[in-house]
Amino acid sequence: MSKVKLPVPPPVQQYARCVDDSRRPSDHIGDWPKAGQVYPIQVRRNARTGLPQIHVLGFYAEQPYGAFARHRFETVAQVWLN
Repeated sequence: MSKVKLPVPPPVQQYARCVDDSRRPSDHIGDWPKAGQVYPIQVRRNARTGLPQIHVLGFYAEQPYGAFARHRFETVAQVWLN
């Protein structure tokens, strides 16, 4: 058996409230969060920069990319899944 462990995300669902919906890029094609709304999210690292970014589950984004900066959201809950 291999001793290599694959990265497995923790069994949690995170929720965050949008606190900054300003400065939508003019070339953004897709959904954009609204201030005050709570969304189910995943936090993933950017492959190029390594910085954490917020991915809103269920959002459609075609261009430039479907991720948002962390300063736009505040975490409100984590639900552990069984």
